[in-house]
Amino acid sequence: MKQFVIELSGIKKRYPGVVANDGVDLAVRRGTIHAIVGENGAGKSTLMKILYGAVRPDSGNIKFNGESVQFQSARDAIDHGIGMVFQHFKLAGNFRVWENVVLGSEPGSKVRISEAEALSDIGALCEKYGLKVDPLAITGDLGVGERQRVEILKVLYRGAKVIILDEPTAVLVPQEVDALFNSLRGLVSDGVTVIFISHKLDEVLSVADRITVIRAGRSVAELEVDQGVSSRELARLMIGSELPRPEFVRGRLSDEVILGLENISSVHDGVKVLTDVSLDVHVGEVVGIAGVEGNGQTELTELILGLRRQTTGRMALGGIEFGDWSVLQRRDAGIGYVPSDRQHDGLMLSATIWENVALGHQRNPPASNNGFITRELLRKHAEEIVQKFDVRTPSIETVALALSGGNQQKLVIGRELTAEPRVLIAAHPTRGIDVGAQSAVWESLRLAKAAGKGLLLISADLDELINLSDVLLVMYEGRIVATLDPSEVTPEILGTYMTGGGS
Repeated sequence: MKQFVIELSGIKKRYPGVVANDGVDLAVRRGTIHAIVGENGAGKSTLMKILYGAVRPDSGNIKFNGESVQFQSARDAIDHGIGMVFQHFKLAGNFRVWENVVLGSEPGSKVRISEAEALSDIGALCEKYGLKVDPLAITGDLGVGERQRVEILKVLYRGAKVIILDEPTAVLVPQEVDALFNSLRGLVSDGVTVIFISHKLDEVLSVADRITVIRAGRSVAELEVDQGVSSRELARLMIGSELPRPEFVRGRLSDEVILGLENISSVHDGVKVLTDVSLDVHVGEVVGIAGVEGNGQTELTELILGLRRQTTGRMALGGIEFGDWSVLQRRDAGIGYVPSDRQHDGLMLSATIWENVALGHQRNPPASNNGFITRELLRKHAEEIVQKFDVRTPSIETVALALSGGNQQKLVIGRELTAEPRVLIAAHPTRGIDVGAQSAVWESLRLAKAAGKGLLLISADLDELINLSDVLLVMYEGRIVATLDPSEVTPEILGTYMTGGGS
């Protein structure tokens, strides 16, 4: 029996109005892969930040290698051999890979960094753990899977023997997931312990040795995977119901094209980021866009919204060209938007729920009446969104930062759909949210489709794309390289096209 390298007992952490951890217990065996699952807001991230030293617990005990420890900072945790790779990478895009890896722990003298020593050490780590990445490459030029490997190299370079991964497969294609899991197994075989948070239960079951389920701030189950456990059982433990699936009724409602793009190209800093992109979104149709991050999906979204301009081609909304319209004109004409990063682009985290409801719609009723903000009507509208879209909050006076990720996302979707858009661009609508919130988001999108809205769905979740879309387009290096029937494609086939391997 492998000994426990990490033992957390009775961990409690409270924030104003919120109990994040309410006596959580966690025991992790050395040299294993240990998964932590639970709904958004269940306390998983807080628990891991406590283990990593980024957050101080109110009470409870942490043991590392059998000895009680108190981490005052992340540096304390790193010095003990605990590293963390966050879901949103913390890399300098203009640095080379090796520079990012050694940053803060540079080899050499005080006046001169030894590049040769750094390259030698990083090369040895890459070979030992199967982490394929070019140490001399510019980090910003790398794909998301490679950048994740850089983050793992960073913690290994600092001597980590326990690695915490937060949603490590959220933006990876199947082939990259397989490569990551192979690397994790290599780490474990060398005695490294891996702890990871994930919402993808099938992946958890395929790679983890042990699973801790957290619900409402408490640990409710410890499960050994080799003793038999299903994703349905995990879902019931997490949310008290069956695992939802993203299933829509296929087929568009009309042959009417609500959004049309024809031979669109766009140049940024002298580089073509979009090349001859053409697509149609019909009334009551979901058009899915698949692609590894960085292949033009963001630029396509920005172009439709008016945040960048096309150099060639035409765009039409309901048959009317809108390429020279402002962002405001496009929004007023019925283009709704659910951004990929709800915290950065979708919400003002320090503002209340009712104030966030007005964002992007502040010139229109009920937010505005003859140019004046109508707070009473806006608050009433916020209450309606909270109720209709099941935004779980004590009050509409609660600031957005205090909501879980899933409730933040439901707030953004509710705000956009209640504005009655003609077209909704939904970028990664279920990224980083739990299975319960996923189900609510899918239902909102299903109802929008049934109401005749056109949906442009961009997602890294290939099962989501396949099950929700009426037609699938694949983007690679700024081009649409394939148009696929979702009923005939698999995630593996889709992943091949996404990485440039399709015929």
